[in-house]
Amino acid sequence: MSELSSNHQNRGWLKLILFIFVCIAAGAAYMSYANEGEEPAQAAAPNTPPPPVAEVITLQPEEVRIWTRFSGRLSAVDKADIKPLVGGELQKVLFDDGQLVEKNELLFVIDPRPYKAALASAEAQLASAKSRATLAKDELARAERLVKDKLVSDSVFDAAKNENQVSVAAIREAESAVSQAKLNLNYCYIRAPFAGRVSRAELTVGNIIETAPSSPVLTTIVANDRFYAEFDIDEQTYIKMMRNNHTEQKMPVDMTLAADESVVYHGEIHSLDNQLDIASGTIRARAIFDNKDGALTPGMYANVRVGAAEKQQALLIPNRAIGTNQDKKFVFVINAESQAVYKEVQLGGHHQGKRLVLSGLNTGDRVVVNGLSHIRANMVVSPKSVAETDEPATTE
Repeated sequence: MSELSSNHQNRGWLKLILFIFVCIAAGAAYMSYANEGEEPAQAAAPNTPPPPVAEVITLQPEEVRIWTRFSGRLSAVDKADIKPLVGGELQKVLFDDGQLVEKNELLFVIDPRPYKAALASAEAQLASAKSRATLAKDELARAERLVKDKLVSDSVFDAAKNENQVSVAAIREAESAVSQAKLNLNYCYIRAPFAGRVSRAELTVGNIIETAPSSPVLTTIVANDRFYAEFDIDEQTYIKMMRNNHTEQKMPVDMTLAADESVVYHGEIHSLDNQLDIASGTIRARAIFDNKDGALTPGMYANVRVGAAEKQQALLIPNRAIGTNQDKKFVFVINAESQAVYKEVQLGGHHQGKRLVLSGLNTGDRVVVNGLSHIRANMVVSPKSVAETDEPATTE
Protein backbone atom coordinates (compact mmCIF):
# COMPACT_ATOMS: atom_id res chain seq x y z
CA MET A 1 0.00 0.00 0.00
CA SER A 2 2.83 2.31 0.81
CA GLU A 3 4.47 1.41 -2.47
CA LEU A 4 1.35 2.30 -4.42
CA SER A 5 1.13 5.67 -2.73
CA SER A 6 4.75 6.39 -3.54
CA ASN A 7 4.21 5.55 -7.22
CA HIS A 8 1.18 7.78 -7.30
CA GLN A 9 3.18 10.69 -5.91
CA ASN A 10 5.96 10.12 -8.42
CA ARG A 11 3.49 10.24 -11.30
CA GLY A 12 2.08 13.58 -9.91
CA TRP A 13 5.51 15.10 -9.82
CA LEU A 14 6.17 13.95 -13.35
CA LYS A 15 2.95 15.55 -14.53
CA LEU A 16 3.84 18.79 -12.78
CA ILE A 17 7.30 18.81 -14.27
CA LEU A 18 5.87 18.04 -17.72
CA PHE A 19 3.32 20.85 -17.35
CA ILE A 20 6.01 23.33 -16.37
CA PHE A 21 8.15 22.24 -19.33
CA VAL A 22 5.22 22.66 -21.70
CA CYS A 23 4.54 26.16 -20.32
CA ILE A 24 8.17 27.13 -20.70
CA ALA A 25 8.24 25.83 -24.26
CA ALA A 26 5.02 27.64 -25.11
CA GLY A 27 6.36 30.87 -23.60
CA ALA A 28 9.56 30.57 -25.55
CA ALA A 29 7.64 29.92 -28.75
CA TYR A 30 5.42 32.96 -28.13
CA MET A 31 8.37 35.23 -27.47
CA SER A 32 10.07 33.94 -30.58
CA TYR A 33 6.94 34.64 -32.63
CA ALA A 34 6.58 38.10 -31.11
CA ASN A 35 10.18 38.91 -31.87
CA GLU A 36 9.77 37.70 -35.43
CA GLY A 37 6.70 39.95 -35.91
CA GLU A 38 8.47 42.94 -34.40
CA GLU A 39 11.54 42.70 -36.59
CA PRO A 40 9.68 43.42 -39.87
CA ALA A 41 7.95 46.36 -38.22
CA GLN A 42 11.26 47.70 -37.03
CA ALA A 43 12.77 47.06 -40.43
CA ALA A 44 9.87 48.85 -42.14
CA ALA A 45 10.23 51.96 -40.02
CA PRO A 46 13.17 53.34 -42.02
CA ASN A 47 11.01 53.11 -45.24
CA THR A 48 8.33 55.60 -43.98
CA PRO A 49 8.12 58.50 -46.54
CA PRO A 50 9.38 61.90 -45.33
CA PRO A 51 6.91 64.78 -44.83
CA PRO A 52 6.08 66.70 -48.02
CA VAL A 53 8.07 69.81 -48.90
CA ALA A 54 6.12 73.07 -48.65
CA GLU A 55 7.50 76.27 -50.15
CA VAL A 56 6.94 79.18 -47.79
CA ILE A 57 7.60 82.90 -47.59
CA THR A 58 8.06 84.90 -44.41
CA LEU A 59 5.75 87.89 -44.31
CA GLN A 60 7.34 91.31 -43.91
CA PRO A 61 5.64 94.72 -44.32
CA GLU A 62 6.08 96.39 -47.71
CA GLU A 63 5.59 100.00 -48.78
CA VAL A 64 3.02 99.80 -51.53
CA ARG A 65 0.35 101.80 -53.29
CA ILE A 66 -2.97 100.04 -52.96
CA TRP A 67 -5.12 99.86 -56.09
CA THR A 68 -8.87 99.40 -56.36
CA ARG A 69 -10.29 97.80 -59.49
CA PHE A 70 -13.37 98.82 -61.43
CA SER A 71 -15.00 97.89 -64.73
CA GLY A 72 -16.16 100.47 -67.22
CA ARG A 73 -16.67 101.47 -70.84
CA LEU A 74 -14.96 103.95 -73.11
CA SER A 75 -16.75 107.00 -74.47
CA ALA A 76 -15.61 109.84 -76.72
CA VAL A 77 -14.43 113.12 -75.25
CA ASP A 78 -15.70 114.95 -78.37
CA LYS A 79 -18.48 113.58 -80.56
CA ALA A 80 -20.61 115.32 -83.18
CA ASP A 81 -23.52 114.42 -85.42
CA ILE A 82 -22.97 116.10 -88.78
CA LYS A 83 -26.23 117.59 -90.07
CA PRO A 84 -26.83 119.95 -93.02
CA LEU A 85 -27.59 123.60 -92.35
CA VAL A 86 -28.83 124.26 -95.90
CA GLY A 87 -30.81 122.17 -98.33
CA GLY A 88 -30.03 121.09 -101.84
CA GLU A 89 -28.54 118.30 -103.91
CA LEU A 90 -25.63 116.40 -102.38
CA GLN A 91 -22.84 116.75 -104.93
CA LYS A 92 -19.77 115.21 -103.23
CA VAL A 93 -18.80 112.81 -100.43
CA LEU A 94 -15.09 113.32 -99.80
CA PHE A 95 -14.16 110.63 -97.25
CA ASP A 96 -14.14 106.87 -96.80
CA ASP A 97 -15.99 105.04 -94.06
CA GLY A 98 -14.00 105.10 -90.81
CA GLN A 99 -11.40 107.52 -92.14
CA LEU A 100 -9.30 109.70 -89.86
CA VAL A 101 -9.80 113.36 -90.79
CA GLU A 102 -8.25 116.65 -89.70
CA LYS A 103 -10.06 119.66 -88.31
CA ASN A 104 -11.82 121.69 -91.07
CA GLU A 105 -11.26 118.91 -93.62
CA LEU A 106 -13.99 118.96 -96.28
CA LEU A 107 -16.49 116.08 -95.91
CA PHE A 108 -19.56 116.90 -98.07
CA VAL A 109 -20.48 119.42 -100.76
CA ILE A 110 -24.08 120.52 -101.35
CA ASP A 111 -24.82 122.14 -104.71
CA PRO A 112 -23.64 125.73 -104.13
CA ARG A 113 -25.08 127.31 -107.28
CA PRO A 114 -28.38 128.54 -105.78
CA TYR A 115 -26.50 130.07 -102.87
CA LYS A 116 -23.96 131.75 -105.14
CA ALA A 117 -26.86 133.33 -106.99
CA ALA A 118 -28.46 134.40 -103.69
CA LEU A 119 -25.16 135.99 -102.63
CA ALA A 120 -24.89 137.87 -105.91
CA SER A 121 -28.45 139.17 -105.49
CA ALA A 122 -27.76 140.25 -101.91
CA GLU A 123 -24.60 142.07 -102.98
CA ALA A 124 -26.56 143.86 -105.70
CA GLN A 125 -29.19 144.88 -103.15
CA LEU A 126 -26.42 146.24 -100.95
CA ALA A 127 -24.96 148.27 -103.80
CA SER A 128 -28.39 149.71 -104.58
CA ALA A 129 -28.96 150.57 -100.93
CA LYS A 130 -25.59 152.34 -100.73
CA SER A 131 -26.43 154.34 -103.88
CA ARG A 132 -29.78 155.44 -102.44
CA ALA A 133 -28.10 156.30 -99.17
CA THR A 134 -25.59 158.53 -100.97
CA LEU A 135 -28.44 160.36 -102.72
CA ALA A 136 -30.39 160.70 -99.46
CA LYS A 137 -27.32 162.11 -97.73
CA ASP A 138 -26.85 164.72 -100.46
CA GLU A 139 -30.55 165.67 -100.29
CA LEU A 140 -30.29 166.08 -96.53
CA ALA A 141 -27.30 168.42 -96.87
CA ARG A 142 -29.09 170.52 -99.49
CA ALA A 143 -32.27 170.71 -97.40
CA GLU A 144 -30.21 171.77 -94.40
CA ARG A 145 -28.73 174.72 -96.36
CA LEU A 146 -32.11 175.75 -97.74
CA VAL A 147 -33.82 175.68 -94.38
CA LYS A 148 -31.09 177.89 -92.92
CA ASP A 149 -31.75 180.38 -95.71
CA LYS A 150 -35.45 179.99 -95.02
CA LEU A 151 -36.02 178.98 -98.61
CA VAL A 152 -37.84 175.76 -97.64
CA SER A 153 -40.01 174.85 -94.70
CA ASP A 154 -38.88 172.70 -91.80
CA SER A 155 -41.08 169.88 -93.04
CA VAL A 156 -38.94 169.55 -96.16
CA PHE A 157 -35.83 169.29 -93.99
CA ASP A 158 -37.52 166.69 -91.74
CA ALA A 159 -38.52 164.62 -94.78
CA ALA A 160 -34.93 164.66 -96.10
CA LYS A 161 -33.60 163.72 -92.69
CA ASN A 162 -36.02 160.80 -92.42
CA GLU A 163 -35.12 159.61 -95.93
CA ASN A 164 -31.45 159.61 -94.99
CA GLN A 165 -32.12 157.54 -91.88
CA VAL A 166 -34.17 155.05 -93.90
CA SER A 167 -31.36 154.71 -96.44
CA VAL A 168 -28.82 154.02 -93.66
CA ALA A 169 -31.10 151.31 -92.25
CA ALA A 170 -31.50 149.84 -95.73
CA ILE A 171 -27.73 149.53 -96.00
CA ARG A 172 -27.57 147.63 -92.73
CA GLU A 173 -30.34 145.31 -93.84
CA ALA A 174 -28.61 144.67 -97.16
CA GLU A 175 -25.32 144.01 -95.38
CA SER A 176 -27.07 141.44 -93.15
CA ALA A 177 -28.54 139.78 -96.23
CA VAL A 178 -25.07 139.56 -97.77
CA SER A 179 -23.66 138.07 -94.57
CA GLN A 180 -26.45 135.48 -94.46
CA ALA A 181 -25.94 134.63 -98.12
CA LYS A 182 -22.23 134.11 -97.49
CA LEU A 183 -23.01 131.86 -94.53
CA ASN A 184 -25.45 129.79 -96.57
CA LEU A 185 -22.88 129.43 -99.33
CA ASN A 186 -20.26 128.40 -96.78
CA TYR A 187 -22.71 125.85 -95.31
CA CYS A 188 -22.70 124.09 -98.66
CA TYR A 189 -19.19 122.94 -97.82
CA ILE A 190 -19.53 120.71 -94.74
CA ARG A 191 -16.26 120.37 -92.82
CA ALA A 192 -15.02 118.36 -89.84
CA PRO A 193 -15.50 120.40 -86.62
CA PHE A 194 -12.45 118.72 -85.06
CA ALA A 195 -9.90 116.05 -85.85
CA GLY A 196 -11.17 112.52 -85.43
CA ARG A 197 -12.62 109.43 -87.05
CA VAL A 198 -15.75 109.65 -89.19
CA SER A 199 -18.44 107.04 -89.51
CA ARG A 200 -20.03 106.03 -92.82
CA ALA A 201 -21.89 108.50 -95.05
CA GLU A 202 -25.61 108.02 -94.49
CA LEU A 203 -26.51 109.65 -97.83
CA THR A 204 -24.88 109.23 -101.22
CA VAL A 205 -24.30 111.68 -104.04
CA GLY A 206 -27.49 112.82 -105.81
CA ASN A 207 -29.78 112.76 -102.79
CA ILE A 208 -31.80 115.90 -102.07
CA ILE A 209 -31.11 117.20 -98.59
CA GLU A 210 -33.71 119.06 -96.58
CA THR A 211 -33.10 121.13 -93.48
CA ALA A 212 -36.20 120.08 -91.55
CA PRO A 213 -35.74 119.17 -87.85
CA SER A 214 -36.16 115.51 -88.79
CA SER A 215 -33.47 115.63 -91.47
CA PRO A 216 -31.06 112.67 -91.27
CA VAL A 217 -27.56 112.78 -89.84
CA LEU A 218 -25.06 112.77 -92.68
CA THR A 219 -22.33 111.12 -90.59
CA THR A 220 -20.85 111.16 -87.09
CA ILE A 221 -17.33 112.04 -85.97
CA VAL A 222 -15.53 111.25 -82.71
CA ALA A 223 -12.25 112.72 -81.53
CA ASN A 224 -9.54 110.08 -81.59
CA ASP A 225 -6.88 111.63 -79.37
CA ARG A 226 -8.49 111.18 -75.95
CA PHE A 227 -11.22 109.01 -74.43
CA TYR A 228 -13.22 108.80 -71.23
CA ALA A 229 -13.44 105.60 -69.20
CA GLU A 230 -16.76 105.75 -67.37
CA PHE A 231 -17.17 103.54 -64.29
CA ASP A 232 -18.96 103.37 -60.93
CA ILE A 233 -16.89 103.81 -57.77
CA ASP A 234 -17.82 102.78 -54.26
CA GLU A 235 -18.54 105.27 -51.51
CA GLN A 236 -15.24 104.65 -49.70
CA THR A 237 -13.15 105.39 -52.79
CA TYR A 238 -15.23 108.49 -53.49
CA ILE A 239 -14.53 109.85 -50.00
CA LYS A 240 -10.78 109.28 -50.47
CA MET A 241 -10.88 111.10 -53.81
CA MET A 242 -12.67 114.10 -52.38
CA ARG A 243 -10.35 114.35 -49.38
CA ASN A 244 -7.32 114.27 -51.65
CA ASN A 245 -8.84 116.63 -54.20
CA HIS A 246 -7.19 119.71 -52.66
CA THR A 247 -3.74 118.19 -52.09
CA GLU A 248 -0.75 118.05 -54.40
CA GLN A 249 -0.83 114.25 -54.46
CA LYS A 250 -3.51 113.00 -56.81
CA MET A 251 -4.88 109.49 -57.05
CA PRO A 252 -3.29 107.78 -60.08
CA VAL A 253 -5.52 105.95 -62.55
CA ASP A 254 -4.46 103.11 -64.87
CA MET A 255 -6.50 101.32 -67.49
CA THR A 256 -6.25 98.20 -69.63
CA LEU A 257 -8.67 96.95 -72.24
CA ALA A 258 -10.73 93.93 -71.23
CA ALA A 259 -9.85 92.25 -74.54
CA ASP A 260 -6.11 93.03 -74.31
CA GLU A 261 -4.31 93.71 -71.03
CA SER A 262 -0.85 93.95 -72.59
CA VAL A 263 -0.93 97.78 -72.83
CA VAL A 264 -1.44 100.00 -69.79
CA TYR A 265 -2.86 103.50 -70.24
CA HIS A 266 -2.16 106.14 -67.60
CA GLY A 267 -4.65 108.92 -66.94
CA GLU A 268 -6.43 110.95 -64.29
CA ILE A 269 -9.88 111.41 -62.82
CA HIS A 270 -11.75 113.94 -64.97
CA SER A 271 -15.07 114.27 -63.15
CA LEU A 272 -17.39 112.75 -60.55
CA ASP A 273 -21.16 112.77 -60.50
CA ASN A 274 -22.99 115.01 -58.03
CA GLN A 275 -24.94 112.33 -56.21
CA LEU A 276 -24.80 108.74 -54.96
CA ASP A 277 -26.90 106.08 -56.66
CA ILE A 278 -28.95 104.77 -53.74
CA ALA A 279 -29.72 101.46 -55.44
CA SER A 280 -26.09 100.50 -56.10
CA GLY A 281 -24.30 102.63 -53.50
CA THR A 282 -21.93 103.96 -56.16
CA ILE A 283 -21.07 107.23 -57.87
CA ARG A 284 -20.45 107.64 -61.59
CA ALA A 285 -16.86 108.64 -62.39
CA ARG A 286 -14.96 109.60 -65.52
CA ALA A 287 -11.24 109.16 -66.06
CA ILE A 288 -9.55 110.58 -69.15
CA PHE A 289 -6.79 108.82 -71.11
CA ASP A 290 -4.66 109.67 -74.14
CA ASN A 291 -5.16 107.32 -77.08
CA LYS A 292 -1.41 106.86 -77.41
CA ASP A 293 -1.52 103.93 -79.83
CA GLY A 294 -4.79 104.70 -81.63
CA ALA A 295 -6.38 101.45 -80.45
CA LEU A 296 -9.14 102.99 -78.33
CA THR A 297 -12.65 103.46 -79.63
CA PRO A 298 -15.99 104.26 -77.94
CA GLY A 299 -17.88 101.35 -76.40
CA MET A 300 -14.87 99.20 -75.50
CA TYR A 301 -14.85 97.43 -72.12
CA ALA A 302 -12.09 98.69 -69.83
CA ASN A 303 -10.48 97.56 -66.58
CA VAL A 304 -9.76 100.64 -64.48
CA ARG A 305 -7.51 100.80 -61.41
CA VAL A 306 -7.57 103.74 -59.02
CA GLY A 307 -4.54 103.98 -56.75
CA ALA A 308 -4.25 105.48 -53.28
CA ALA A 309 -2.76 108.98 -53.17
CA GLU A 310 0.00 107.85 -50.79
CA LYS A 311 1.93 104.62 -50.28
CA GLN A 312 1.48 102.66 -47.06
CA GLN A 313 3.02 99.77 -45.09
CA ALA A 314 1.10 96.54 -45.67
CA LEU A 315 1.36 92.75 -45.63
CA LEU A 316 0.97 91.12 -49.04
CA ILE A 317 0.57 87.49 -50.08
CA PRO A 318 0.80 86.06 -53.60
CA ASN A 319 -2.37 84.92 -55.30
CA ARG A 320 -1.22 81.30 -55.47
CA ALA A 321 -0.98 81.15 -51.65
CA ILE A 322 -4.71 81.84 -51.31
CA GLY A 323 -7.25 79.02 -51.07
CA THR A 324 -11.02 79.27 -51.29
CA ASN A 325 -13.44 77.51 -48.97
CA GLN A 326 -16.93 78.36 -50.19
CA ASP A 327 -17.10 82.15 -49.66
CA LYS A 328 -14.02 82.32 -47.42
CA LYS A 329 -10.35 82.80 -48.23
CA PHE A 330 -7.66 80.93 -46.33
CA VAL A 331 -3.93 80.20 -46.22
CA PHE A 332 -1.71 77.64 -44.50
CA VAL A 333 0.78 78.99 -41.95
CA ILE A 334 3.67 76.79 -40.75
CA ASN A 335 4.04 76.79 -36.95
CA ALA A 336 7.08 75.94 -34.79
CA GLU A 337 6.28 72.21 -35.01
CA SER A 338 6.29 72.37 -38.84
CA GLN A 339 2.54 71.85 -38.92
CA ALA A 340 0.37 73.50 -41.58
CA VAL A 341 -2.16 75.60 -39.66
CA TYR A 342 -5.37 76.61 -41.47
CA LYS A 343 -6.06 80.35 -41.18
CA GLU A 344 -8.88 82.39 -42.66
CA VAL A 345 -7.86 85.80 -44.00
CA GLN A 346 -9.57 89.02 -45.04
CA LEU A 347 -8.11 90.41 -48.26
CA GLY A 348 -8.05 93.86 -49.78
CA GLY A 349 -6.79 95.34 -53.04
CA HIS A 350 -4.29 94.07 -55.61
CA HIS A 351 -0.64 94.94 -56.06
CA GLN A 352 1.60 93.32 -58.70
CA GLY A 353 0.06 89.85 -58.52
CA LYS A 354 -0.44 89.93 -54.75
CA ARG A 355 -3.30 90.71 -52.39
CA LEU A 356 -3.37 93.07 -49.46
CA VAL A 357 -3.95 91.29 -46.14
CA LEU A 358 -6.51 93.12 -44.01
CA SER A 359 -6.63 90.60 -41.16
CA GLY A 360 -5.70 87.04 -40.22
CA LEU A 361 -1.89 87.19 -40.61
CA ASN A 362 1.00 88.83 -38.78
CA THR A 363 4.53 89.92 -39.57
CA GLY A 364 6.88 86.91 -39.48
CA ASP A 365 4.24 84.30 -40.39
CA ARG A 366 5.50 81.59 -42.73
CA VAL A 367 2.86 81.20 -45.43
CA VAL A 368 2.71 78.26 -47.84
CA VAL A 369 2.90 79.48 -51.43
CA ASN A 370 3.13 76.23 -53.41
CA GLY A 371 1.46 72.82 -53.28
CA LEU A 372 -1.62 74.12 -51.50
CA SER A 373 -3.83 71.35 -52.89
CA HIS A 374 -1.62 68.61 -51.37
CA ILE A 375 -1.62 70.00 -47.84
CA ARG A 376 -4.20 69.37 -45.15
CA ALA A 377 -4.76 71.18 -41.88
CA ASN A 378 -2.30 70.17 -39.12
CA MET A 379 -0.21 68.10 -41.54
CA VAL A 380 3.50 67.97 -40.73
CA VAL A 381 5.52 69.34 -43.65
CA SER A 382 9.11 70.14 -44.47
CA PRO A 383 9.11 73.95 -44.99
CA LYS A 384 11.39 75.39 -47.66
CA SER A 385 11.84 79.16 -47.71
CA VAL A 386 11.68 80.86 -51.09
CA ALA A 387 12.29 84.49 -51.98
CA GLU A 388 9.30 86.58 -52.98
CA THR A 389 11.14 87.44 -56.17
CA ASP A 390 10.60 83.80 -57.15
CA GLU A 391 6.91 84.57 -57.54
CA PRO A 392 5.68 84.81 -61.14
CA ALA A 393 5.32 88.42 -62.24
CA THR A 394 1.80 89.66 -62.81
CA THR A 395 0.89 92.84 -64.68
CA GLU A 396 -1.73 94.81 -62.83
